[in-house]
Amino acid sequence: MVSNRCKMAVKEALQNLGLHFIVVELGEVEVMETISSEQRDELKSLLLPSGLELMDDRRSVLIERIKNVIVQMVHHSDEEEINVNFSHYLAGKLNHDYTYLANLFSEVQGTTIEQFIIAHKIERIKELIIYGELNITEIAWKMKYSSVAHLSNQFKKMTGLSPSHFKQLKDKRRNPIEEVGIPADTNN
Repeated sequence: MVSNRCKMAVKEALQNLGLHFIVVELGEVEVMETISSEQRDELKSLLLPSGLELMDDRRSVLIERIKNVIVQMVHHSDEEEINVNFSHYLAGKLNHDYTYLANLFSEVQGTTIEQFIIAHKIERIKELIIYGELNITEIAWKMKYSSVAHLSNQFKKMTGLSPSHFKQLKDKRRNPIEEVGIPADTNN
């Protein structure tokens, strides 16, 4: 889950089943009562029309948690969090060794955590360029790049365009957060 719309859909499904939730956050739900297998199946059915799924596999849950931490950090956090070392931040946030997380993520997703982070940073940079409130130097500083040149090189490598050329485009398409950093053949 990465949006308020998703959270609302999950809350509604839980309420329809008469389940009381404590927390509905990005990729995580905590309910007060034990859920029966029938309720679990019903919940799966209720979530499906919204494009959401209930995960049972621990590895899949951990992958989703990795993605959610990255999305939260890149798209929704303050500048202090972006400044920390991503590997330390992820390991601390998820209580797992970073090497384990990185190997699991690469095995399941077909891309590295680093590439996933870069893809999300580029999407965030696109968003900041489109808003037009910051110049490229300010964006580089905000996104914790060592220089404008580093940001520009990474942006061009990922998009094929320089940030200034992207800014000039009339059709500035961005990708949905759910699809960023995932190879095309694993989006489904």
